[in-house]
Amino acid sequence: MKKIALAGSTGSIGRQVIEVAARYPEKFRIVAMAANSSEGAFLRQVAAVRPELAVLRQEGGKPEVPSGTRFARGEEAFEEVCAYAGADIVFIAVTGFAGLKAALCAIGAGKDIALANKECLVAGGGLVMRAAEEKGVRIFPVDSEHSAIWQCLHFDRSASFSRIILTASGGALRDVPLEELPFVTAERALAHPNWKMGPKITIDCATMLNKGFEVIEAMHLYGATPEKIEVLIHRESVVHSMVEFADGALLAQLGVPSMELPIQLALTWPERIPCAPALDLCKAGPLHFEEVDLRRYPCFSLALECARKGQTYPCFLNAAGEVAVEAFLKGQIKYTQIAEIISGTLAALEPGPAESYAALAAADGQARAFARSLLR
Repeated sequence: MKKIALAGSTGSIGRQVIEVAARYPEKFRIVAMAANSSEGAFLRQVAAVRPELAVLRQEGGKPEVPSGTRFARGEEAFEEVCAYAGADIVFIAVTGFAGLKAALCAIGAGKDIALANKECLVAGGGLVMRAAEEKGVRIFPVDSEHSAIWQCLHFDRSASFSRIILTASGGALRDVPLEELPFVTAERALAHPNWKMGPKITIDCATMLNKGFEVIEAMHLYGATPEKIEVLIHRESVVHSMVEFADGALLAQLGVPSMELPIQLALTWPERIPCAPALDLCKAGPLHFEEVDLRRYPCFSLALECARKGQTYPCFLNAAGEVAVEAFLKGQIKYTQIAEIISGTLAALEPGPAESYAALAAADGQARAFARSLLR
């Protein structure tokens, strides 16, 4: 039985991890779990899962939990979950910059990681990959695109290839006339045509900042230069990504738009076990691919620029993006201002080496403060 420490249990990915574990109780047990807040939802999960350790990062009172479960609050307790001694693998499903601390805690404890947090590698990919190599820790990608690449490379992230092709749905606003984009509502931007995800990542899909993040992730996970990574719009979200090899062969991983398979595979590797739903090729219909319209997706261009520049630029990018998306979801700014705030932040700040967690945390705080100043 594989014992799992789950960081970020109440989010979209975290809930699905719990579902996968419940489907195969003879194979998985969640022994520790943590959430940032959402106390009511978290306590319902704890009652159902009955882990050894349950942690809320948010301070507060001490609620009732099942017998056999230790409950704690705060940052140190969160770090304990991420490095839980009794776990075989740490599933990092927290959102945002917090994923970097979670990953470094797990690596420091010598734990393998199922990584569903993009920001971890975007903000501090070099730091994370070096630490994982030094500790001999394995990183199993959970993003559907990076899981697809991992599968196409026969589960060998060091395998040679000529090109990685990341696919993108184009998000909820892919067909909205450009002149209408300044006036779209958060509700409209959240209406993703294919995927059911959390609000932050759904907006990032609409702007394609998310896909820029995935380019940076691919650079770290697969040792790829930006020139060896291509992004194509694929409206159907059936081909989750592709790899081209030296002889011109192209391998693709296909499946329905669901996170169940990449979540489960990160936990069962190298074994494959039944996972619903399956893809019906006859019902899938034609598959289409097209180039990215950079006029529609300025956030994507900004991410590519940061990928090429390196240093703390990707960390600035992520921090400014988190601030801008939160402001858009609250109705404080227009949709098109997301790119403007990110661009303004990147132009104003002086980058430095991304050599330590302290340096990245400082860069993150600096970028957030500047981005918030642009909201006024």
